[in-house]
Amino acid sequence: MPAYVIVDTKIEDPIAYEDYKAQARPIAESYGGVYRARGGDMDVVESDLWTPHRLVIVEFPSMEKAQAFLSSPEYAPVAKIRHAAAKCSLTIIDGI
Repeated sequence: MPAYVIVDTKIEDPIAYEDYKAQARPIAESYGGVYRARGGDMDVVESDLWTPHRLVIVEFPSMEKAQAFLSSPEYAPVAKIRHAAAKCSLTIIDGI
């Protein structure tokens, strides 16, 4: 069953975040990740609890593959770039 990594990102350092994006994508793809949305236009129709900034959705073949990507040794230094360049909320959700 597919799983989706969904990230809401408030970018604070756009230059460093571009470096993060360039490095993160090939690593995600090596774990079977396919980017389904990456910071495109949004139309927030209802929002009692949440005001998203920039959404990224990456589909993985399974929850295990998504978790393996996020905890991988090759992603760890890249994740540090994201943490320094942006405030994020990240979740993994099972697909159907």
